[in-house]
This record gives sequence, structure tokens and C-alpha cells, in this order.
Amino acid sequence: MLLAVMLFVSACSGGGTAQPADDAPANTGNSTGTVETDKEGGTEEVAVDVPDLGGRVIKVAAWWDLKPAGETASDKARLDKIAEVEKKYNVKIEFVNVPFEEYMNKFTTTALAGEPFADIVQMEYKSALPAILKGQLLPISEFTTAENNINQEANLIAKYPAIAGNYYAFESPTSIGLGLHYNRDLFKKLSLPDPQELYNKGEWNWDKFLELAKQATKDTDNDGKIDVYGFSGWAIDVLRHFTAANGGTIVDDEHSKEGLSDPKTIEAAEFVKRLYNVENVVKVKTGDKTNWEESNTFKDGDVALFTAAEWQLGDITFAAGVVPIPNGPQGSKDVTYANNAASAKFIPKGVEDPKIVYQIYEETFDIPQIEEYPGQDYLESRYTDEKDIAMIREHIAGTGRILLDDAYAGYPIGDYVNDIIKKNASVTATAEKYKAQAQAAVDKLGKQ
Repeated sequence: MLLAVMLFVSACSGGGTAQPADDAPANTGNSTGTVETDKEGGTEEVAVDVPDLGGRVIKVAAWWDLKPAGETASDKARLDKIAEVEKKYNVKIEFVNVPFEEYMNKFTTTALAGEPFADIVQMEYKSALPAILKGQLLPISEFTTAENNINQEANLIAKYPAIAGNYYAFESPTSIGLGLHYNRDLFKKLSLPDPQELYNKGEWNWDKFLELAKQATKDTDNDGKIDVYGFSGWAIDVLRHFTAANGGTIVDDEHSKEGLSDPKTIEAAEFVKRLYNVENVVKVKTGDKTNWEESNTFKDGDVALFTAAEWQLGDITFAAGVVPIPNGPQGSKDVTYANNAASAKFIPKGVEDPKIVYQIYEETFDIPQIEEYPGQDYLESRYTDEKDIAMIREHIAGTGRILLDDAYAGYPIGDYVNDIIKKNASVTATAEKYKAQAQAAVDKLGKQ
């Protein structure tokens, strides 16, 4: 049952009118409605005062179009709910689409002026951290109350992980995660064991992953050249993922400490270096081992295993399966990947009446649960095998470690990886080389 943040309840039979709280939002008047509340033996309708916001436009921004497309039953239900909420509060909800490359500049400029360009903004965690340290985003406690807490149970809005020691982010919950994908067609052609079966038998680890990658790297047409490869990916993200799967992190944000010299990171870097420079199981299409475009190399169909997000699978021509990125010797199933692009909704400082803004947004999700679980339509558009969806929901979703290393200007993750992978330098020596620079970048952001 959705409870309103700023709706002031009085029982129909109780007599009198409930008084608004001291921090009630300004509005041009109230209208009266009813909501159902739980009561012993059933429910009871109670009267509420609904703020009339006088036609105010509430803007919700992202670098893509957040407006439901209306192609699924859930989308259609939410569009109807948006129209209902707009009428209820006398508002207009506008979805603002700003190109990614312009987005943060637009946010920063308007936030500094005290007039944020949107009431609710989508933002990557690595971009939110500096904004939080500058006081430009509101903690959740500023726009929720004891009567209306963001919680996972409601399937409306989920409170997202803490950042900078407090909770700021919220989002509609989904069952999406980033895993190690594999080319099912290629695995069958090469008669390799299915990674999901290995995982289910408890045999999925770095050694088994490397064994499969080596078996898949071969010259299948006997022309003297390797034409099928065991693995591909963007080297920086590969290191991030395997570090997370080994219980480490590129930056220890909680303790404001660089993570390049952490033994868990060093162990992961040694393993990744081995993939590229010792076992030579990685396909490098661009000729540059650390080029970010290598994140799409798997689409050629000649790579057995690859790190990718589900949104990258839309144009592939082969059947893809998914399994958690294997844990390293110091890892656990609680963390299987690094989420460097984690994003969620935030409310900027300077937004008028943030409590009612949040409430209105949350109410647009108060629709019948047509999907069996949040994100069902989307996942089924990406995966045709129920085993893959089950793997994501049961073993991958919720196991990502949010990384913020990109938030620290001058943090040398790129140089670190270049030295290790392209120059084949010693991992331990490279960590020592960049340790001071990395810590200085962390310290500098903390002093804003």
C-alpha cells in the first residue's frame, strides 16, 4: 500500500480537518480525495488533502528518454498512472532527454546557479560523488518520512546503495546485473562444457575460466592463424571486474584509500596480465589491447567468453549465455562484478518542495504488478533462454560492487593498466609507481 509523504489524513467519521505539518509544501490550494488504509478486519477509506501545485511542471531528466514507450502492458499502465497523478496534483510531468556528453555540464551549471535544470536527475554514481561533496544533491532523509520510506518490498522505488556515507539515490528496482557472457553456438561447435553447468556444480573459478579460454583459442581451419579466441573485453573494465570478484576494489571509497596496491587488486592484475600476455587467449581487434572499443569485439562471433552488459546484446547474431564472473581465490559470491556505470535518480539541492516531488514520482509507479518481477519485459527482450534470466536473478543481480574511481580526477587507473598490459611491466612495481598519485587524487576530492 503506497502511503503519501505529504497527504494529511483524517478519518471520514472522525470529524474535523487534519492540520498540515509545519514543513508542508507551498501550493495554490488543496483538493480532497480518499485513500484506503489497513484496518483490523479490512480496509477503511480516509479523506486526504491533496496539494494543488497550480500546473507546476515537474522535470525528470536522463541521457535517454525515460518516458514509457507504451509498448508493454506495464508501460501502458504507467502512462495511465502518470496521467492520473498529473490530474490529482495539478502538475505536468516532463521527461527531459539531454545527450550524455552535455548532461553533467548542464547539471553543474544550473546547480551552481541554484536553479537545477530538473527536479529529479539520473546520475552515475561516479558523477554524483563530487556533486554530493559540493552539497548539490539532497540525502533521501530530506524528502522521505517515517510514513513513507523507500523500500525494496514495495516494488515501487528502491533505496540504492549509500555514497559518501549517506543515502542519496533511488530507483525502480530491476533484476539486471553484469556477468560473463559466452557464445553458446561457439561452445557447442567446440564441444566445450557449458559454464552454467560448471557453476551449478561449484566448479566455476579462475582456473576453470582460463582452461576454457585456452581450449577455445585455436586455429579451426588449419591455415596457421588463430581464428577463434577464448576471451575479449575492455582491459580496464576486465581488471575492475576480476578485482571485484577477488574481493578487492580499485578505490576503497569507504576509507578514502587507493586500491591499486591492495594485494587483492595485485592478484587480479596478475591474472588479467596472464590472459593477455602469457596465455594469449584475448582477441584484440583494434590492435590496441586497452582500447575501450574492445568491449564490442565479441560481436564478431569468434570469441567464446566476454565481459558485457545485457544492453550490449541487442545486435548479436549468435545465442549468448551468461554466468557470474568467476570468483578469485579471495572472492565470494556476494560480489561478482564491478559496476563502474551504476546510476540512479537523485534530487538536487534547490528543488522546490522535494518531498512532494518525490512523492508524485513514486506514485507514478503505483500500478498493478503485471510483470512477474521487475524488469521482466526487458530481460526477456535480451535473453531467449529462461536459464539465463534465472542465472541473472538468482546469482548475479545485486552482486555488483559500485566503483567510483572515475570520480577522482587524475586517478591513474588507465596508466596502471597500460603499463601492465601494453608494456608488460611488473604488477607490483606498477602499483608502487602509481600508489602516491592515486592516493593524492582520492585526498584531493575529499577536500572539496
